[in-house]
Amino acid sequence: MIIDLNSDLGESFGNYSIGNDAEVMKYITSANIACGFHAGDPLVIENTIKTALENNVAIGAHPGYPDLVGFGRRSMIVRTEELGAMTLYQVGALKSMTEALGGKLIHVKPHGALYNDLSINYTKATVFAEAICKIDPELIVVGLSGSVMLQAARDAGLKVANEVFADRAYNDDGSLLSRVQEGAVIHDSLLALKQVIQILKDKTVQTINGNTIPIQAQTICVHGDNIKAWDFVKLLSEEISQQKIKLKSLNKRYL
Repeated sequence: MIIDLNSDLGESFGNYSIGNDAEVMKYITSANIACGFHAGDPLVIENTIKTALENNVAIGAHPGYPDLVGFGRRSMIVRTEELGAMTLYQVGALKSMTEALGGKLIHVKPHGALYNDLSINYTKATVFAEAICKIDPELIVVGLSGSVMLQAARDAGLKVANEVFADRAYNDDGSLLSRVQEGAVIHDSLLALKQVIQILKDKTVQTINGNTIPIQAQTICVHGDNIKAWDFVKLLSEEISQQKIKLKSLNKRYL
């Protein structure tokens, strides 16, 4: 069994520091780097790319809505052409900076509210996927396992990766429990670890209502803005190895 372990990083901004990217980067195989709309700034982006390259971590773009105040977790009504343009702008910038520093952009994973909106809206997901194709048709789209976002990406001819979450609770339909609801984020490391192992071994997950539903996983997300992220990601990578599961970045899975 092979799995990718990803984290959303580069989410500091100016004088505001979020997470411990340098430590998290030691244990993951893919980094989703904020593109400046919901978090990140040019210097943060550059330093995060450099750290990923130093740790041989695959680099992905993490575009979001232009919502610094809300950290990209508030949905926005945007026109079709605006959604396409903001995708080109963010992913294009991340790709150019990565290449200028000697790396290669591997995947794209939308952030927060944009991620949730694309997971349930095929039309918007198609606009997003078409923008990715214009930038680089070899890029892998990372999205919620089984979602319409991935279907739209497949229909556009892109490779996809079903993503599951170590530290988020699930609804009965396979969507993520809204962050405004109690229990949406799993803070107990042992519970999160138990959830990951169930997903990998049984290909199922227990929902917030106690039901068991099927789920596919090619990549696991651990949120980098969690204060204990680097402790948990270290524990998780060690447990995955003990379970005889190999950690490989998405681009290596497709070789």
